[in-house]
Amino acid sequence: MKKALPIIVMILLFGMISFVTNLASPMGDILKNQFTIPNWQGTLGVFANFIAYAIMGIPAGNLLQRRGYKTTALIAVAVGFIGVGVQLMSGLLGSFGIYLVGALIAGFSMCLLNTVVNPMLNRLGGGGNKGNQLIQFGGTFNSLCGTAVIVFTGLLIPSIVEARISDTFPLMYTALAIFAFAFVVILLTKIPENEGLAQSASRDLPLSGLLKYRHFVLGAIAIFIYVGVEVGTPNILNKWLQNPDAHVLADGIDPDDVAASVTGFYWLLMLVGRLIGGVVGAKISPRKMLSVVATAAVVLVLLAIILPVSVSISFPGFNGAKGFGFNYIPLSAALLVCVGLCTSVMWGGIFNLAVEGLGRYTERASGLFMALVCGGGILPLFMNAVVDIFGVGGYQPSYWIVVAGFAYILFYALVGSKNVNRDIPVE
Repeated sequence: MKKALPIIVMILLFGMISFVTNLASPMGDILKNQFTIPNWQGTLGVFANFIAYAIMGIPAGNLLQRRGYKTTALIAVAVGFIGVGVQLMSGLLGSFGIYLVGALIAGFSMCLLNTVVNPMLNRLGGGGNKGNQLIQFGGTFNSLCGTAVIVFTGLLIPSIVEARISDTFPLMYTALAIFAFAFVVILLTKIPENEGLAQSASRDLPLSGLLKYRHFVLGAIAIFIYVGVEVGTPNILNKWLQNPDAHVLADGIDPDDVAASVTGFYWLLMLVGRLIGGVVGAKISPRKMLSVVATAAVVLVLLAIILPVSVSISFPGFNGAKGFGFNYIPLSAALLVCVGLCTSVMWGGIFNLAVEGLGRYTERASGLFMALVCGGGILPLFMNAVVDIFGVGGYQPSYWIVVAGFAYILFYALVGSKNVNRDIPVE
């Protein structure tokens, strides 16, 4: 019972991370149409949100190491409130530049929250399988909030072509309310701190010591790639189905509604996958879990690239005024949706394997991990650039970047995650 409240608080923060982060993707489509810019510029909001991790990651780890979990979490929530507030201001002023500033500030907040949440849940679970299990349960709520953002955006914006930043104000007001509520809850909650935190901080642990761990370094690269492919897969999928020039949907079907609905299923499957991962996480090792889902992801994406668009399948979803029903979409798109089941448990597995055996370096490791989450802004940018170069024929080829990413994650699960540096003192 002593650990129950901190666990609940950490899981709630996990949800906030997804709520704010996932808002950036539909916002990119709104920005693209409102300001008449190419795909890659429309992705700059996502880029700003994630490049903030590269800037804030290591300072966030240092802050956690020196000031502890509670103080870092409070600072993160306050920064998040400011970031969403600036995005709200961009809607009032109709400014693309101000929106990007707000996205960057919100990214600082998400980085700080991630730095706190992941090691805390892993530690509250005692590391190993149970630590991974708690991270998976936190990821379930994360996916629930991410799915909710996509669904609510679709309900608020009937036509993405005519949409404006101001149309998302209800979501921004919700985010502001969540941040305010979370600040009060964290302030009144006793968060257990690492007993060796102050001692470790006084030693000012060198980054060079952490980089001696091969399994951590390779894991940090895996996180960079993972976040990139996790974000890039639904981002390109949504644009592909949304583009009438691609001719992937039957005549008479509203591409905006179908695209949002299909993409929403990707995040919904991530929720389902994380829930399953949380249930079985104590029985299956993170290495086995990561190996299986990485293999499945490579196969699914390869098939999605190879299959012709003409091969279609009936898929559930919304279609504007017609409500819920079934629409024919390319089988390739349906396979990409299924990738959500695979990506769902990758974060927890990679994080758990990468910090195993780090001891007093764990907090600093979490910060460096967060710096490399910037992959979520960089890889989708490259994927969108491929689409801009090749036009409507570039959507499927852009997924070769995703195939390469999942192949590396499979390598990490099978080989790179083994701790070959056990002789380094960590206490």
